[in-house]
Amino acid sequence: MFDSISHASIYVTDQDAALDFYVGKLGLEVRADVEMAPMRWLTLGVPGQDDFQVLLETPIEAFIGAESAGQVEGLLSKGALGLGFILNTGDCRQTFTELVDKGVEVIEEPTDRFYGVDCAIRDPFGNHIRITEPKDPEDWGEPSWESSGGG
Repeated sequence: MFDSISHASIYVTDQDAALDFYVGKLGLEVRADVEMAPMRWLTLGVPGQDDFQVLLETPIEAFIGAESAGQVEGLLSKGALGLGFILNTGDCRQTFTELVDKGVEVIEEPTDRFYGVDCAIRDPFGNHIRITEPKDPEDWGEPSWESSGGG
């Protein structure tokens, strides 16, 4: 029925500030930046991964109404919209250190989990982003949300 997932979206309240964060601090690259009144189609991706893009979407009143746009902005600013996405890395602890040095807001420090090592950060708008050094699923062992130390 489907061949792949090509795009996902997260809300941001300022696309230029989002570019500064996602490109300048996280190292993502711009895939598309097109004015499409009343919106701006702004997508990013991980360098070297060409089959998936994240749309940085603003809550536009013309699409969802003023009341809903305000509600989305309120939930976003509280960090209440859930997980934005997960970025994979070969060394979670090193990536975490680099992001801390760049002033990125930390939600959770690197922690050993059954599925690998991961940590969590927040973007300037409230979106949660997890960074994971994944294990091969064959090496997961017994699933548990308890830390196995090393955090």
